[in-house]
Amino acid sequence: MSVQGASSARNASRAVWLKQLHQWHWISSAMCLLCMFLFSVTGITLNHASQIEAKPVITRQQAQLPAPLTTQLRSYAEQHDGAKEPLPAPVEQWLKDTFKVQPGGRNAEWASDEVYLPMPKAGGDAWVRIGLEDGAAEFENTDRGWISWLNDVHKGRNTGPAWNWFIDIFAVLCLVFCITGLLILKFHAANRPFTWPMVGLGVLIPIVIALLFIH
Repeated sequence: MSVQGASSARNASRAVWLKQLHQWHWISSAMCLLCMFLFSVTGITLNHASQIEAKPVITRQQAQLPAPLTTQLRSYAEQHDGAKEPLPAPVEQWLKDTFKVQPGGRNAEWASDEVYLPMPKAGGDAWVRIGLEDGAAEFENTDRGWISWLNDVHKGRNTGPAWNWFIDIFAVLCLVFCITGLLILKFHAANRPFTWPMVGLGVLIPIVIALLFIH
């Protein structure tokens, strides 16, 4: 093969790889666009959480558990004192109807005199307490606002398994976006002399700040 033919073959191979990289790069960036924007914004709000005033709204309700359900809970608690087990299905349904909450099979904390059901959530907190002697039920819901909700979504705090899976997938897409971008830079570096100095600066700046200012 002549020198010109070998050069043409290399250029053709380079064009194929570059086309593939550009395709993966734009696809990953398109899929990451909204979430990357939101994660960047919530990164700022998290970094300044102490400066952003939050006014929690607390709602409290009380109700009386029907006697048959109270008896059922009392009997169940005698067998599960100190355990963490979900509430019986009829009690969960009563909570849905009475307090409009979704226990969702969460584990309750059982004691001989009461049942406590914690229901932490993104941007707030909630719990239900049921006294086993008299069946008195208390519900408290705390809402810390939408900024707190976004911050918890950013961290994956109390967001459930579906969102945690999504964060993992989003992280993989971000890796694809970064790696393909770096490889595209490599292909263009010969005609852009500032490519590697800028990449090196992008790596050096966070390392220097971390070493000098994080204690």
